[in-house]
Amino acid sequence: MIDLDGLSMAELEMLQERIHERLKLMDNMRAHQSMMAHNLGDKVCFDAGQRGYQVGTLTKFNRKTVNVVTDDGRQWRISPHILRPFNEIEETD
Repeated sequence: MIDLDGLSMAELEMLQERIHERLKLMDNMRAHQSMMAHNLGDKVCFDAGQRGYQVGTLTKFNRKTVNVVTDDGRQWRISPHILRPFNEIEETD
C-alpha cells in the first residue's frame, strides 16, 4: 500500500497521471477484447435503453466503438461490450 500522506504535491500529480494512463490502457484492452468476439457482417443485437433491443449488422470497427446498421436503416456507434450475437436474444410473441 502506498503512504499517500508522505507524498508531495508533485509526486501525487505524477501518481494521478500514471493511474489515469493505466485506466485508459485497461479500457482500450477491454474494448479490443470485446471487438474480437465479433466479425464484420455479424448480425448482432444490443439494448438501446428506451428504444428497446435493436438488431443490426456490424459494419465497422473504430478505435473504441463499433458501427452497427439496424434493420430499419439507422446507424449506431456503440461500445462493443454491449453487443450480443443476434441468436442470443429471446424472441417473444
